[in-house]
Amino acid sequence: MKRCTVVFATPGRQWLWKVRLPEGATVAEVLELARAQAAGVDVPWNADTGIFGELCDRAAVPRDGDRIEIYRPLKADPKESRRARARLKKAAPDRAAARPPK
Repeated sequence: MKRCTVVFATPGRQWLWKVRLPEGATVAEVLELARAQAAGVDVPWNADTGIFGELCDRAAVPRDGDRIEIYRPLKADPKESRRARARLKKAAPDRAAARPPK
């Protein structure tokens, strides 16, 4: 038997579930065991997962002691957010040019 920890966090709280599983168990099986322990917690069980910060497939076989992370979906696409900020900056009047000379 091996032990793994499943973790999920929101900005205000984090949860972790310790599970024991057979040697050949996959990430999907680990998540099912954690889900059984997490009754009532609103977790996006179908979201992307990773092991120690590295994205992984649910068919991956974690090692003893691995931390399986459930990632929250992004609220906004980072590239699109940057484009929007750039558009706002470009559309704003140039404050330096509007100042009177000293």
